[in-house]
This record gives sequence, C-alpha cells and structure tokens, in this order.
Amino acid sequence: MTKKILCTTDFSEASNNALKWAINFSLKEDSELTILYTYRLTKNISEELVAWKKRIEEEASGKFAAFEDIWLKGKGIKYQFKIEVGFVGDRIDDHAKKNNLAFLVVDRDMCMNNKDTFDDLLDHMNVPLIIIPNN
Repeated sequence: MTKKILCTTDFSEASNNALKWAINFSLKEDSELTILYTYRLTKNISEELVAWKKRIEEEASGKFAAFEDIWLKGKGIKYQFKIEVGFVGDRIDDHAKKNNLAFLVVDRDMCMNNKDTFDDLLDHMNVPLIIIPNN
C-alpha cells in the first residue's frame, strides 16, 4: 500500500517551505502527496458570494501553478492539489478519515495561527504530525 502524505498550504513562504520538505520526503518514501489549500466561505459585502468564491479559487490555482512549475513538474512525484472550503482542522480530519495517511506536514506558522484548531485536531487524530520550523 502506498503511503500518503497530506501537506497544508496557504502559499506563504513558511508553508511553501513545508511543502518543499513534504515533496522531498514524498520522493524519498515514494509516497503520494496531497496538497491542501483551505479557505473559509465568508460573506464579502463588496462582491457576490459566487464571484468571490471563484476569485479565491482562481488565485489559489494560479499560486499553485507557479509553485508546481518550479517544484513538482518533471520530478516524478505523485501528487494532487485540492482546494476546499472549511476550517483547516476539519478538512485535515476529513482527509485523515477518508485516506490512509502516513503523515501530516504543516508549517509552524499555520499551527500557531490556528492553535485551538490544531490542539483539537491533535486530541483525536492518529496520524503523525511533522511541523516544519520557519527558517
């Protein structure tokens, strides 16, 4: 059975560093990598909700495409990119339940910025967590 790694990203420098670490680890372990971008669906007064959602997802896809061109294409890695609406902890928990995850990789900032969510997640998730420190 192939090991699966989940790495969350918000495309910040810190999360890109965590993603690079996950890519290298995935190559070494011959693992499948899922890259997860989550966002909250909140009402933006100046924009229709559907247009706002589309814009957020297009921006994320564009950032991923730029990252993908440099760090993933032609590297021989099995990966997928997912954009999902919701709390990051809930989306991670859902992936852990539906997939046979070997590891969850996150950057330190994401853990600190979502501390309550991650504390709750760690209380009931049985997947090893790798936290990549900021350089």
